[in-house]
Order: sequence, then structure tokens, then C-alpha cells
Amino acid sequence: MSSFKEKIFRKEDPSVYESKDAHLVRSLRVRDFLALGVGTIVSTSIFTLPGVVAAEHAGPAVALSFLVAAIVAGMVSFAYAEMASAMPFAGSAYSWINVIFGEFFGWVAGWALLAEYFIAVAFVASGLSANFRGLLEPLGISLPASLSNAFGTNGGVIDIVAAVVILGVALLLSHGVSTAAKIENVLVILKVLAILLFIVVGLTAIRTSNYFPFIPKYHMTANGDFGGWQGVYAGVSMIFLAYIGFDSIAANSAEAINPQKTMPRGILGSLAIAVVLFMGVSLVLVGMFKYSSYANNAEPVGWALRQSGHAVVATIVQSISVIGMFTALIGMMLAGSRLLYSFGRDGMLPKWLGQLDKANRPNRSLWLLTIIGLVIGSMFPFAFLAQLISAGTLIAFMFVTLGIYGLRSREGKDIDVPAFKMPFYPVMPALSFIGVLVVFWGLGNDAKLYAGIWFIVGVIIYFTYGSRNSYLNKQK
Repeated sequence: MSSFKEKIFRKEDPSVYESKDAHLVRSLRVRDFLALGVGTIVSTSIFTLPGVVAAEHAGPAVALSFLVAAIVAGMVSFAYAEMASAMPFAGSAYSWINVIFGEFFGWVAGWALLAEYFIAVAFVASGLSANFRGLLEPLGISLPASLSNAFGTNGGVIDIVAAVVILGVALLLSHGVSTAAKIENVLVILKVLAILLFIVVGLTAIRTSNYFPFIPKYHMTANGDFGGWQGVYAGVSMIFLAYIGFDSIAANSAEAINPQKTMPRGILGSLAIAVVLFMGVSLVLVGMFKYSSYANNAEPVGWALRQSGHAVVATIVQSISVIGMFTALIGMMLAGSRLLYSFGRDGMLPKWLGQLDKANRPNRSLWLLTIIGLVIGSMFPFAFLAQLISAGTLIAFMFVTLGIYGLRSREGKDIDVPAFKMPFYPVMPALSFIGVLVVFWGLGNDAKLYAGIWFIVGVIIYFTYGSRNSYLNKQK
């Protein structure tokens, strides 16, 4: 029994991670992390979620759903900022929890995040493919069903656009993060300008009557709770998916210049920008047309602009949004490859994943992520997996918020005192944990079931491979 306890609670020395990650090139500045964060958080969802949540759950109060989700995400981001400032290691939550709570708990947190990265890469690539093909159709250009849909879905064999996009981003990242960061910065600026263009033009078509009643009367629908605070809460769990991208910034903290200051500014700054943009889009969208108009509408932003007589602006915004999806793909693939590198670095997965190339780039882990993303994104229908992205990340968030208590007792001892600390300690970490737990509880039963299955698979891998082959085990 003591051996079992030792396996679960053995902790990595933070100085070991500092040494292992020292070979990674530190080239990312605050502006690069702001672009990575905004690019990952403000992805496809900003053009779809406001309309979907308004029609299915919250009505005009969709803005409140975004605000409540932002408050919970904001509290978690404070914990992330302190962790990343104190321990700027590759792998984010996996590495931090390994140091604070122990190897098994770090593995569970990292394994939960891995689900997000695998599925998010496939999800964003497929969304980009659908929108790109949608832009080509008015020009009379269309791909056959066999090359447009996932395997076994509507006559599909492979989603070729999704496959090409994932390969293209992988090739870009394989040349180093500094090159990818420059492209990311430009694309994010374009995307933000497109969102601002929608807000400015949309303001001219607002009818104040569409905002009343702001919180519709509560009743049950085929989609679940609608109206009242129950509807707002149902919207929060759907919307939280949009905010989870800030964890992808932390995964790259080992490649940050002056991470003590760079990481908190990148994490908190990108989330603040994203909140303002999401709130702006949701308020304008429900003001342009009655919320019920967006029911079963896959492109509410483009539809609202066209119905208001702004077809040219709609085309511009949608075209830039397709280009902007690359930013989310860059952020997710960058973070996912660094997490896989961390697993290999520690022996939790085959050690070749933790090896760097001649230019000190973790390209082996990048290509494994690429292959898995290709399989999921181009050959499998994955709509039923979408909520697993949220479930896995929420589990990791719970570990990180509680980890602040363990971190504080070691700051100034074996862990450096960070330049940023989570405010209102010890109350805010507890409130953050409760907030994340409430959001997790609001997810659908399918999401919880898939998260449970993923957890069981992870535990099996840990005890059959990870715990036996980890470098911590060999040291003991």
C-alpha cells in the first residue's frame, strides 16, 4: 500500500523542469501571447455562439451568460497567471500539478487537457472547412461529398480541406514559434478588425424593442431551460467553451521572454480583450433582430448583416473569420504539442516525444498531434465530442485553482516568488473552484460520460505505462 501511495504522491522537483526546458528557445513576448490568447479564445465561436445561446436559452440576456462565464474564467485566469509566473514550464497544468500535488494528479490534469487539444484541433479545422466551402459555393465551386464530409457521414470519405489545413499549420509550426507568432499577430489584428466592423455596422441596425424583455419568462423547450436565470445558467455552460483558450498560452511559458511578467500580462490581457469583444457582439446581435430569429442558424452574424442590407460587409466579415480560424488552430496545435512534449520529457509517454530537433524544437510531439488531429478532424464525425473539450479543461481548471494553496506554502522556498499573485487569497481560489464546479455541473450528461471514459483510459495508461516508465520512478 505504501508503494501505491508513493506512486500517486511523488512530486517532481521544479529545478528539474527548469533544467529540462532550458533548451527550448525563449522568443515569445507579451504581444505574441496576447495574439495567441485572443486568437485561440476569439475563434469560430464568436460568430456563432451568441446567436445560438440567445435562441436556445437566454434570449437578450445572452450578454449576462457571457459575463458570468467571463467572471468564472477570469478568476481561473488569475490562478493560471500566478502558476505560470512562478513555474514557467512547458505543459502548463500538467507540470504545475506534478510539482504541487504529485505525478498521478499531474497526469490526470494533463490527460484532461489533452482531450481538449486533440478534439479542438479537429473541431476548428472542420469548422474552417465548412465555412471555406460555404464561401466557395456562391462562386459555383463545390467539392464532392466524398471529399467534404467525415468518413461515413453523408457519403463522406475524408474532409480534405480540414486535412490540408491541419498539415499546413503543422508545417508552419515546425519552423519555430517565432515565425508562427508573427503570422498569428497579423491574423489576429485582421480578425479583431472584422469583429469591430460588425459591431459598428450592426449598431446602425439596432431596434431597442428587441432587448425587451431582457430576461424572458422561464419555460422548458426541446433544448432545455429557456428564459429566467435558469436559461442564463444553461447559456453559461455552453459559452464557457469559448473562454478556455487562455490555458493554451500557459503551455508555451517555457518559450517566453521574462515569463515572470510576460505570462500574467498575456493571460489576463487576452481574456480581457476577448470578454469585451464577446459582450459587444452578443449585445449588437440580439439588438439587430429578435433572438428567436437565430434559431437553427449556423451563421447568425453573416445572416444578420445580410438581412440588414449589408451583404458586402457580411462577405468581408465571414471571409476574415475563415482566415481568423487559423489563429485558433495555431494556438491549439502549439499548446497541444508542448503538452505531449512534456509527457515524453517525463517518461509518462514514450520518451522520443520529449526529444528536440537540432534547432531545439519539439517537432516529434507536434507531428504526433498532427496525425491524431488529422484522423479525428478529417475522418470522424465529432459533433458528439464537442462538449468533451469543455469537460476536460474544466477538470484541469479545478486542479489549478486548488493548486494555489499548495503553491503559496512553497513560494520563496523551492519555488521562486512570482511577480504576480492571485488577489484575495485564500478566498478567491476557493470561489474559483466552486465556480468551475458549477459550470461543469451544467454540462450535458453526455459530456460528463465521455469525460469519465477519457479519465478511465488515462488512469489505465498511467498505471500500465506512465508510473513504471516515468523518470521520477527511475529516480526512486
